[in-house]
Amino acid sequence: MTSDIWAWVHDTHRELVEAGHHRLADAVAEISGHAVNGRPDEVDAIFPEALATARALELPWVEVFLRHWRLQSLVNERQQGAKALPEATALLEFAHREETRDCPQSVCVVQDFCIAHARIDGPGYVNERIAILDETLGRIEPARNCFDCLTREYSYALNDDGRTEEALAYIVEAEGRHRAAGGDPSLYMHIQRARLLGQLDRAQEGLDVLERSEAARRNGPYALDEDDLRELALARAELYARLGDTENALAQLPEIAEPIEHADLRLKWAQTAERLVSLNALDNVPRLGTALASWAAYLDDVGSHRASLNMLLIAGRLAVQRGARTVAQSLGEFAARKFDDLRRKDTATGRDFIAMRRDAEALPAPELPVDVEHLPGYLEALGVAAEDGSYQPADPERNLDLLTVAHEREPEDPQVLALVAQYLSVLGLPWKAARILWERVEADPGNDDRNRLLANVLTRGRDAEGIARLASLVAPRDPAQAHWYRASWAAEQGEWAEAARECEALVAVDDSVVNARRMWATAARELGDFETAQRVWTEVLERTDDEAESPVHHTQPADRWSLIIAATVNGDWAAVRGQCAEIGIDLDTPEGPIDERWHPVELRYDRPDGRVVVLAIRTGPATARVESVTRPGAPLNHGDLVVIDPAALEPPPEKEEDRDGWYPAVAAVRLLAPGGFRTYFVDGAHPGPEAFEAFLDALREQGYGVWLYTDEDYQIFPPDAEDTVTGVYTGVAVPPTASAAQAHRLLTELTKDWEHPMSWLSLAVDAELDADHHAKVAQDYDL
Repeated sequence: MTSDIWAWVHDTHRELVEAGHHRLADAVAEISGHAVNGRPDEVDAIFPEALATARALELPWVEVFLRHWRLQSLVNERQQGAKALPEATALLEFAHREETRDCPQSVCVVQDFCIAHARIDGPGYVNERIAILDETLGRIEPARNCFDCLTREYSYALNDDGRTEEALAYIVEAEGRHRAAGGDPSLYMHIQRARLLGQLDRAQEGLDVLERSEAARRNGPYALDEDDLRELALARAELYARLGDTENALAQLPEIAEPIEHADLRLKWAQTAERLVSLNALDNVPRLGTALASWAAYLDDVGSHRASLNMLLIAGRLAVQRGARTVAQSLGEFAARKFDDLRRKDTATGRDFIAMRRDAEALPAPELPVDVEHLPGYLEALGVAAEDGSYQPADPERNLDLLTVAHEREPEDPQVLALVAQYLSVLGLPWKAARILWERVEADPGNDDRNRLLANVLTRGRDAEGIARLASLVAPRDPAQAHWYRASWAAEQGEWAEAARECEALVAVDDSVVNARRMWATAARELGDFETAQRVWTEVLERTDDEAESPVHHTQPADRWSLIIAATVNGDWAAVRGQCAEIGIDLDTPEGPIDERWHPVELRYDRPDGRVVVLAIRTGPATARVESVTRPGAPLNHGDLVVIDPAALEPPPEKEEDRDGWYPAVAAVRLLAPGGFRTYFVDGAHPGPEAFEAFLDALREQGYGVWLYTDEDYQIFPPDAEDTVTGVYTGVAVPPTASAAQAHRLLTELTKDWEHPMSWLSLAVDAELDADHHAKVAQDYDL
């Protein structure tokens, strides 16, 4: 079975565009790039609609393609194991049905299935992974790209089984077969080979492999993408650390912000960091331990049991080295639970777990420097002030150890208990903090301060069941507080319908509340219910005052602006003008809609299928009109009037010289009034600056929109020419008052004296005029 997946993608994209399914075509073109380059939000944004469309159109091959690349995001970028396994299993079955088995992407689903099992417990599922890979590799040709992917999975499985020499020999042989068949071995095949060499104390050979592989790609037709560069740097850091070359290892090791953002880097990054700590090249500080503990908890949440355990062992060993007794013992306790989740326990991981827990338990308890009642004040006196003026403990882990001893002596001391919980939560152990707090909360559910602390800890630990349990516990005595816990959790998770329901119920119990109304109005806006949003923001302003001392009851600037936004969507211009008067905004007209010309803004419109960025002119306190000319089918186009949230999304550049050409970025809220413009593209040789400016001016005078898409880098070959000429690709927005034929005749008149003919094929087709001519120009100039 042979098939070129990317040729199929190209053909499928073209067919979808021709059939008018532009959004599905875009999803097919974009989802793989989002998946491999670590953009999970974009994957999640485009996937549901694309899948639904593919199913509605009865395109099972497209469904396989979309589901595979979403799974690649789940099991690779997001490191999901048990959480992704049901979908991986279901897709494996779907991809091998009669109507899908010949899809070129169906083979790749085997990789998803193997990776999910590897995340759960790589050594524990070695036999199953090798069995399905043997069967699949036996029916595909070595020239295919999926041969590269699946042989890497085979090598990973062998290595998980402790057969590193065999894994290396296998990947080298597979690379040779792939190359001999005409394939181009991937960068990731070479990264696996380099890492195996490092495990076998041949790190310099591994670095040489990476050097050759990167050089080949830099000289080849495909640029290294973001993910490639991250993985290369991390692999090099690992190999340099194995060699003891700490200077180069640190230079290559990605900043901690990278693994914070990209979960697929975390375990390798942590392993390399631990090695560098052992070489005295990296500081073993509490901040590092907090990150590792948080990463371990994430891996636990997504069902990657062995990876979670390995992360806990690294974090635990480093905590032992820091002498952080409570942290180390808590990590050992967590590790014990994860060890029980493993399918296979007879590996080095088991021995490492026993050693780490033994060392953690051996750490001595500190002596208290003062009595328990004076300890909180003593620790505060040891703190330092941060740049923002906040209090920062000088040694949070040492403080936690002292507080833990104090809590063991005086378990009823409320201040010590609260501090223990706060320190545990901040140090990446919210589950431990929650367990301690639950004992007290269940014994005395009437302590509001303790309940709020537990709610904060549960939220930090992403514990949905815990929030529900707490709300149920306090509901009989304080139903308003129970609603608030549920609403806050729902808002934190972006579950706006639930947040709105809980806030509405809370207001019904206590009509005086303000913050619950703020959350309710925010939820209503997120749900597109602007009538409710306007009504509730009005209620907020009725219950607040500009002079109030209480932060809750003091009118906040966002309260007024949020009302302006909702009222603008609803067309309530009297309410908009009323708030403008309160804020001090002078308007040109005394009544009616506000449609003025203020200043340019960069308009960002986040939609389920991704983000659109356009230039617009602000026309009022919460409106802007689009200037950009966008592609056909785009959600915004020239002339569209859009409701905006005028709060700047980014600060202006610090340096004055960097502000040239900069416009404030604001978020689009909703399309208020479509402009009705249709986009067509004019393509061809640049006629020269004077002629082109006259062309643009003439179109603008006729009410057309224009947008230049290219610069001097756009070069085209005229027929029979020996050299290129500068091309120009221009978006033209045809106003609703002009027909396609009228637009065609106008463009023909404006360009008739140019040296080279221009092509506007899609407009010619719609106008049913000269389509063959414009097709020929596009072909002759290879546009």
